[in-house]
Amino acid sequence: MSFAREVEDRLVRYAAIDSQSDADSTSQPSTAIQLDMMTLLRDELLQMGAQDVQLTDYGVVLATVPATVDGPTIGLLAHVDTAPQFNATGVKPRVVRGYNGGDITYPDNPDLILSPAEYPYLARKVGEDIITASGTTLLGADDKAGVSIIMTAAHHLLTTPGLKHGKIRLAFTPDEEIGKGVDARLPADLAADFAYTFDGGAVGEIEYESFSADGVQIVVKGVSIHPGQAKDKMVNAVHLAAKIVQTLPQATMTPEVTEDREGFIHVTEMTGGSSEMRITLILRDFELDGLEAKGALVRKICDAVAAGEPRASITCTIRPQYRNMRYWLEKDMTPVELARTAARAVGIEPVSVPIRGGTDGSRLTEMGVPTPNLFTGMQNIHGPLEWVSVQDMDRATQFCLALLEGATAR
Repeated sequence: MSFAREVEDRLVRYAAIDSQSDADSTSQPSTAIQLDMMTLLRDELLQMGAQDVQLTDYGVVLATVPATVDGPTIGLLAHVDTAPQFNATGVKPRVVRGYNGGDITYPDNPDLILSPAEYPYLARKVGEDIITASGTTLLGADDKAGVSIIMTAAHHLLTTPGLKHGKIRLAFTPDEEIGKGVDARLPADLAADFAYTFDGGAVGEIEYESFSADGVQIVVKGVSIHPGQAKDKMVNAVHLAAKIVQTLPQATMTPEVTEDREGFIHVTEMTGGSSEMRITLILRDFELDGLEAKGALVRKICDAVAAGEPRASITCTIRPQYRNMRYWLEKDMTPVELARTAARAVGIEPVSVPIRGGTDGSRLTEMGVPTPNLFTGMQNIHGPLEWVSVQDMDRATQFCLALLEGATAR
């Protein structure tokens, strides 16, 4: 049975709804527009007959697909927010039917080209239907492809008698893109033995390793005075902030020069002026000692710059964000092995690669709910070249259903 038409319809509808998160917001969720998606999903779940449907006061839609046979309670999660890194307002999804293997151009940005020569995974999708945005926004398949897959699978289970599966708990979260998707109340409210996020890329990817992550805030306070009387008195915070950034190991330890299992130090923002500057960084590494070493290096650089200008004040605050889910999942690989078995059952060879990022599953796993990450097909996320194959989403839906059925036989 094919689910291509339904997953396509859902992604096209969902992607057109603005739901970008905001890292600078203190509200929960961080943007009110995310609740537009949440309200729609709540209403659709009620219409299809899901039970225990609720929109929590911390912005998560929860629902239950009742069990038909005994089995573990499995959670399925996806996030509704789109990334703040690129324009996500006014998304206009479009479907390229029967992709011919050539370059894909964009109606709203004629200079933009999605080329299979640059992105080899696209070259494997000849004949498939490719969904992109129009050229001026990201698409939002991260993670509305995951939302579409889970909603399609839930709809099928709720409307098709006789299918074997245990209790399924659905959760659609806000603010994953800014690291705030898992509220402290979610593990108890989800009440699952284990769970899966559908927030991965190429078909077959079953991920149980993620980065460990810390966030860094550096505050540089200079000495402010009128520039006309600044001789031997002014200390320009902009110059000191620039010196800190320039001293970081840009040739060996930034995202644009690292890959595979290499971690990085990433400057994400610099704001302020001559009297005070704020530098925001993220630290990423697959191992805790590597993460700690990167933090120590940033502190050492800040201390050195401060020592060179004692009239300035430089503070460096490092806060944990999430940890590699492998530390917990490797103690019991049951959820991973169930997923691998299900993939093979539908003719997909599973591949486990480390995530050069994090998911809601990273935090959930750390909080006691083992949660590997599963493929959706999404590619080139967080930018205007984002795309996904309808057939890949169909494969992910088939895989999801096989996983839920297979878990009852463990």
